[in-house]
Amino acid sequence: MDIQITATKSEGAERRLQIAVAATRVVEARTKAATRVAKQVRVPGFRPGKAPVGMVRKQYGAAIDQEAVEALLREAFEMVVTEQKLELVTQPHALDVKFGEDQSLSFELHCEVRPTLTLDKLEGFRVMRPTDVVTDEQVQEQIERLRDQRATWTPAEGKANEGDLVTVMLATEEDGTIPEGREYRLVMGAGQVIPAIEEIVMTMNPGETVERSVTWPEDFPDEAQRGKTRQVRVALTEVKRKALPALDDAFAREMGDFDSLAAFEQVVRADMAAAAVRDADAAARTQLLDEIVQANPFDLPPSWVKQMIRAYAEAYRIPEAELVKFGDEIQGMAERQVRRDLIIDTIAEREGLVATEKDVDDKVAELAEKRGTEPGPLYASLQKAGRLRELERSITEERVFTWLLGKNTIEQA
Repeated sequence: MDIQITATKSEGAERRLQIAVAATRVVEARTKAATRVAKQVRVPGFRPGKAPVGMVRKQYGAAIDQEAVEALLREAFEMVVTEQKLELVTQPHALDVKFGEDQSLSFELHCEVRPTLTLDKLEGFRVMRPTDVVTDEQVQEQIERLRDQRATWTPAEGKANEGDLVTVMLATEEDGTIPEGREYRLVMGAGQVIPAIEEIVMTMNPGETVERSVTWPEDFPDEAQRGKTRQVRVALTEVKRKALPALDDAFAREMGDFDSLAAFEQVVRADMAAAAVRDADAAARTQLLDEIVQANPFDLPPSWVKQMIRAYAEAYRIPEAELVKFGDEIQGMAERQVRRDLIIDTIAEREGLVATEKDVDDKVAELAEKRGTEPGPLYASLQKAGRLRELERSITEERVFTWLLGKNTIEQA
């Protein structure tokens, strides 16, 4: 056989194969490469493409060898996939390439393969679904949060209280001197500044300036500042107090198309109830899928985990300098997500639950009806934004979870 393939190491989803190419096959590849190169290059004294192959070999030997090796590598890749019946998840790469004087060629091929999931245990799990009950107290807390968002700030006399908004000029000692300060707007009690400075501000009246010695806390985010004592100058410019709008029908009308406060509360309760149901369902699904992941171990291609980490890094806009640290911190989370995705894909394919084009069209029509628009423009908008694949995925996942929930026990908390 002109090309011999020997498996040298298999670890998880990674495969290493030793490839040996016979000299006769290498000679053949070099001859073909030389012929191709001869047709492309210009040699003085000869018309383009008409120079003798032997002369071309002397002048362009390195390029010919490179082209021959690359052709043999591609041929070996294809043979590995066919003979070893491998489903590759990344482009294979060759290491330790040896092109001998005797015309022999050998190299080690590294590749990653898609794991084979048997998923022997998908049934018999028992998970707890959190309560989705929304209490009166929770509704009132949400209304208070919305009310707080509509609050106004009015100037106040005297010292600041917790919850007040202050305008201060702060300056911290540097090299034995206190430079000109910077203006800050801080809400007292909100943890926007270290407690020691906040305590100073709350003893002052507007217009006052004080200098005090302040020690930074041991848990301060900047490690270099922890435990240090420095002089601080604080000038309090203004104190403002929060004024909440009255909780009445006028407030309800300000929040939207509501005739009364009671109508507004009813909509808030309905929205919270729907969100509670979604959250409870999501928690039960996550718990069930975690159980399935634990019960069905399999090896992961390292490249898939790296891709997931990169996706997280892009989503969170992690700076380049922090990528390694970030990757180490979320390695476990990335692995779990890849396992979950692969399990969902495998179940969907095996049980015929993958969303079809018609399913996507029907979902777009449903969304269009809810939004009071036509399906065509909405479909075009989703397509332009690259969100049709996301919609297809959500339909598939919904089907898979419906299938799984029907085969396992979900208990209500």
